[in-house]
Amino acid sequence: MSDAVLQTTGLARSFTQGETTIHVLRGVDLSVGPGEIVALLGPSGSGKSTLLQAVGLLEGGFAGSIRIAGVEAAQLDAAGRTAVRRDQLGFVYQFHHLLPDFNAIENVVLPQLIQGATLAAAEERAAALLSALGVGHRLTHRPAQLSGGEQQRVAVARALANRPALVLADEPTGNLDERTADVVLAEFLRLVRGEGSAALVATHNERLAAKMDRVVRLHEGMLEEAGA
Repeated sequence: MSDAVLQTTGLARSFTQGETTIHVLRGVDLSVGPGEIVALLGPSGSGKSTLLQAVGLLEGGFAGSIRIAGVEAAQLDAAGRTAVRRDQLGFVYQFHHLLPDFNAIENVVLPQLIQGATLAAAEERAAALLSALGVGHRLTHRPAQLSGGEQQRVAVARALANRPALVLADEPTGNLDERTADVVLAEFLRLVRGEGSAALVATHNERLAAKMDRVVRLHEGMLEEAGA
C-alpha cells in the first residue's frame, strides 16, 4: 500500500555466535496502513522483538528497507532517526518503564515537552489521555503507588502523548493477569483507534491477537498472514 504508515521490504537481521550464523529475520515484507492495528504473532524467540527494534529505529545492523510515514530510514542520520522516533512513533513495552521519580501525569507530560509542547497544553493532553484510560484519579501517584494495570495504562498514555502515526507494542499485557490484560488491551485498542494511530502489537497470545484488525505470524524468520 503506497500510503502505508509502515512499510518494510526484504528486512533481514542475522547474528553470529562463534562460527554459527543465526538468521532471525529472513526478508520480512510488511505493510501497516493508517489506523490499522496489526497483531504480530510468534512464540518467544521467534524474532518479534527484533522486528520491533528494527522498525522502531532502535538498533542498526539490518538489511532491507524500512519506510515510516513515507520516510526511508536508511537515508536518515542519527538526528533524523531520533526525530522520527519522537514525532512518528510511540512505544509500549511488556514492562512499563515509567520514570519512578515522576508521577503519572508527569510521565505523560515529559515526552510532549521534549517535542516542544507548552506545559499547559501537555498537562491538558496528559490528563485527557489518563482519564480516557480510567486512571484520571491517579494523576499525582508515582509508579510505585500504582497497580500493574494502572502502570501499563500510564505507559499507553505516554506512548500516545505525541499523537504518533504508529504505536509499537511488545507484549504490552505480558506482565498482567488474564483479567487485567483483557481490560488493558481493550482500553489500548479503543484509545489507539480513537486517536487514529496505527499499531503493530507483538504477542504470543492468539486470543488477544484475534481482537485486532489483522494478524501476521513470524515463522522461521519470515512473515506470513495468519491462516496462510
